[in-house]
Amino acid sequence: MTLYLLALAMGVIAGLRAMTAPAAVSWAAYLGVLPLAGTPLSFLGALPSVIIFSLLAVAELVSDQSPKTPSRKVPPQFITRIVTGALSGAAFGVVAGSLAFGLAAGVVGAVIGTLGGAEIRGRLTRAFGRDLPAGLLEDVVAVGGAALIILLAR
Repeated sequence: MTLYLLALAMGVIAGLRAMTAPAAVSWAAYLGVLPLAGTPLSFLGALPSVIIFSLLAVAELVSDQSPKTPSRKVPPQFITRIVTGALSGAAFGVVAGSLAFGLAAGVVGAVIGTLGGAEIRGRLTRAFGRDLPAGLLEDVVAVGGAALIILLAR
């Protein structure tokens, strides 16, 4: 049951930062924290996946601070978060015994993270009087949260 809750939580991270979740999962698989070898998701533990997802995550953290970045709630952004939440959740699910249940938990988490994250960031932006501090705080929560989830998966 714990791994399914972690799948949900990693989905929330995907809702906050779409590429942070699969980057964290990829690192966890690469380091052996999530034993994905021999599963349909074994590619996540390969070094090329770690590199690609890590570069995408860093690029997203940088680009998110731009005022030209589209809302996370527009269809392409929302769909990306759902897909990465599903993939990340599925990795926990396959380890727990049900890829499908982990995938579903990741999707639910991604929806929660996307909508909840947008609402909280909007409130923080209004409180700070500008978006940058709110965005940086959200970055810390996403990266720190992903790291905590991986630590709890051990």
